[in-house]
Amino acid sequence: MWAAGVRALMLQALHPVAMQGVWQLSDFLDDPTGRLLRTADFVAATTYGSPEEAAELGRRVRAVHSRLRFTDPATGRRHRVDQADLLLWVHCAEVVSYLEVVTRAGVRLTAAEADAYLAEQTRTAAYVGLDPREVPASLAQMRSYLARTRPLLRATPEAAATVRFLLWPAVPTRLRHIAWLKPLWAPVGALSYHTLPAWARRAYGVLPEPPGTQTAVTAALGAMRAGLNAVPDPLYVRVFGEVTRERDRRARRRLAAAGYDLGAGFRGLNDPARRPAPRRVSPGAAAPVAV
Repeated sequence: MWAAGVRALMLQALHPVAMQGVWQLSDFLDDPTGRLLRTADFVAATTYGSPEEAAELGRRVRAVHSRLRFTDPATGRRHRVDQADLLLWVHCAEVVSYLEVVTRAGVRLTAAEADAYLAEQTRTAAYVGLDPREVPASLAQMRSYLARTRPLLRATPEAAATVRFLLWPAVPTRLRHIAWLKPLWAPVGALSYHTLPAWARRAYGVLPEPPGTQTAVTAALGAMRAGLNAVPDPLYVRVFGEVTRERDRRARRRLAAAGYDLGAGFRGLNDPARRPAPRRVSPGAAAPVAV
């Protein structure tokens, strides 16, 4: 998910108008980890939070977005950050990145399960102000949307600068005490970049891609997933801010009260025996999902 989140930012940057909104209004260049952790908190809240928590966070996000405007220098046109077309691109680039990267890393999903994930995420899109009926809710709909949007995308100078920054971000002042860990970011950034579609990597042209790169990337994603899954939950959640950690604690209490066995953490819920009722899985061959 970490590589997928950074990959989403790189993919989102290819929309010239959306990129201008980020370039002019976001603080990601000054506080990249803060931006990443806020995104992680939003995903955590809309995945594991209560409906009330997710709704409140959505209200705050919509309130902030509703006040923000920027100008596209290519056309001189003023845009709202909460324009439906821009929000839709950001949403789709995010969820398709999660879906593609985690399946490539070894999470086995059937096509029906991938459809279910995208359908569930239309409700997440509603929190930022989108009409769920206008959001791709299946693999077929997502492929159609991406094909329609592809002609609009290009690597502007701002997008290329963003990718280079994400590959080697500055360390914020508040994290100077762990600046020595910065080299550990390099493989995460490179993996994120190399999971982009081939046309996007060609457009950016930032990193070389010798023969065998994609095979190595798939293996590295699997190793990264296995390594992070081996980290004990109490240690892993320390990466996040206190707000997100509190959401984690509340989610665990709610799941335990509903009859879920959290003895092996959230990942343990992949075992049907740890859930209060059997889960029906749609038939179909389990395979990585290409969107």
